[in-house]
Amino acid sequence: MNRFQALAVLALTLMGGGILRAQTTPVSTSAAIRSAAKPKGGDYDVFVPIAKYLAQGNAEALSAWFADNLDMTILAKGGNSSRGQARQILKAFFEDYAPRDFQITYTAGRGGMKYALGTLNAGGENFLVTIFVSSKGDAYTIQQMKIERIK
Repeated sequence: MNRFQALAVLALTLMGGGILRAQTTPVSTSAAIRSAAKPKGGDYDVFVPIAKYLAQGNAEALSAWFADNLDMTILAKGGNSSRGQARQILKAFFEDYAPRDFQITYTAGRGGMKYALGTLNAGGENFLVTIFVSSKGDAYTIQQMKIERIK
């Protein structure tokens, strides 16, 4: 069931007082967030929602974009992490350095890989953020994220 069909069933169910019963396939939260950010038909900038979540300091929403295993390095600490571990590492960073702003300064890519460089203003300091994403079909996932203090 695609997103449009699911929304239509939900609307009909709410309007019909629950008379209509639909059987749906459960969708993970991370897949729902990623697909909600993608417009139908055409290319889009995967870094727009990622930048939004970085600027907000929203580790939970950002982790929906994480691959099952990714390289997460923050302030020269880290390495290969599961999605859950990376979320906790990022959450701890945001608790220590509350984000104020994030701006993408450069993007590039080839084939199924894209990367972005950006500047994060957090906790009164500036950080260089490097993000690598890969795509399989129309789904993008973050494979690597690195946050370094700008000296």
